[in-house]
Amino acid sequence: MRESLIRSLRLAVEQAPDDVPLRVHLGVLLLEDGDVDAAVASLASALVLEPGHEEARAGMARALADPATAAVSPALEPSSGEVERADAPLDDEPRDDDPESWPRALHGMPGEAGSFDWETAEDDLRTASFRIDRPDLRLSDVGGMTQVKAALEQAFLAPLRNPELREAYGASLRGGLLLYGPPGCGKTHLARALAGELGASFLSVSQADLLDHESGSPARAVADVFEAARRAAPCVLFLDEVDAVAPRRSSRDSAWARAVVNQVLVELDGVDSRNDGLFVLAATNRPWEVDPAARRPGRLDRTLLVLPPDEPARREIARRRLEGRPVGDVDLDALARATSGMSGADVGYVCDLALQRALADSVATGTPRTVTDKDLRRARSSVTPSVGEWAASARSVVTYGVDDGTFAELREFLGMRRGR
Repeated sequence: MRESLIRSLRLAVEQAPDDVPLRVHLGVLLLEDGDVDAAVASLASALVLEPGHEEARAGMARALADPATAAVSPALEPSSGEVERADAPLDDEPRDDDPESWPRALHGMPGEAGSFDWETAEDDLRTASFRIDRPDLRLSDVGGMTQVKAALEQAFLAPLRNPELREAYGASLRGGLLLYGPPGCGKTHLARALAGELGASFLSVSQADLLDHESGSPARAVADVFEAARRAAPCVLFLDEVDAVAPRRSSRDSAWARAVVNQVLVELDGVDSRNDGLFVLAATNRPWEVDPAARRPGRLDRTLLVLPPDEPARREIARRRLEGRPVGDVDLDALARATSGMSGADVGYVCDLALQRALADSVATGTPRTVTDKDLRRARSSVTPSVGEWAASARSVVTYGVDDGTFAELREFLGMRRGR
C-alpha cells in the first residue's frame, strides 16, 4: 500500500512539477521509508520553488541529521529563520567524483551552531546534479587538426598564458566559441582536451540534461548549469547540440521554448563579470539552426569549423582504437589513407568491425587469431562515410540560405564560391 502511494505521488509530481505540497508530501513519505537521498531530492526541489516552505525545511533538517536519529526525531519547527537539528559528527568533505556524497556533506556548511544556511544549501541542491570533472587530456593528445588547435590556442590559451599582455590589451578570460561540422568529428573530444590544457573543470550539458532537471523547468535548469560552472571556475562549459538548447526562435514557438532560449542568452551575457573564468564552448552539426542572437558579440561570437580528421588524425584514431587488442602487424598508414573523408566515428567503426570479424572467427574455430590488414580492408569496404549526407544538407543551406559570411570556412570545404 505504501509503495503504491509513493508510486502514485511520483507520477503526480511528474504531471505537476510546480506543485510544492505534492513534492513535500512525497519527500516526507520517502524519508519515513528510509530513502534519504530521494527524500532530499524531492524536498530540495520543493525548496527551490518555495524557499520558505516550513514543512519542507523541517523535513530537510531531519534528512540531513544523523541517520540514527533522523528516523525517530519528530519534525522540527523552524524558529526565527533557523532550524535546529540533532547534533551529529560531520561527514567527510564531498568528493568531486562522487555526486552521491553531497547530501551528507551539507552538515559542514558555514553557519553558527544550531543554524542552517538555507541560501547556500539551496544553491548546492540545485547545482549538485550536474557532473563536473577535470579531464587529463591535452591538445597534444588530439591527433592532427592543426588549424583547429591553433584557433583554440589563439582564442583561449594565449590570453590565459600571458596575463600582462591580456591586461594591457583589455582582454577578458571570458569567451564563447561555436564548434560546428559533421557529426562524429571529435568536437566533444576537443572541448575536453581544451579543459585539460587550461587545467579547468569541465561541465557538459545537452538538451536532455535540461529536460531531466529536478526543477521541472528547463529555463531554471539553464540558470543552474551556468551557476554550477561559475562556482567551479575556471571551467569549460560545453553546450552539446546547442541547436537544440538554443534553437532559432519563431513566432510559432511555445512560450516554454522561447523562455529557454532567452535564459541561455541572459546567461551568456553574464553581466557584472559573472562569467570571468568561464569558457563557453558549444557544438552543433547544424549551426544554421542556432538562434542568431546567440552568435552576437559577447556570446558565441566566434565560429570554428571542425572537419573530418586528416590522415595523421585518422591514423591516431585507429591506433588508439586497436591498442591493447589482439592485433597483428597491420599497416595503419594504409588504413589512414583508405579512410579519407571519413569522420573519426567512422574510422573507429571500421576498427570495431575488424575486431568483431576476428572474434567471430576465433569463436568458430576455437583458436584465437589476431586482426589482420585483410580484416581492416573488408571492414573499410563495408562502411559508407557519414559525412556525405551532412555535406549535402550543408550545401543546400549555404546555397539558398542567408549569406552573412559566417560560414566562409564551410564554403571553402564544400568547394563553393560566395554568391553561388
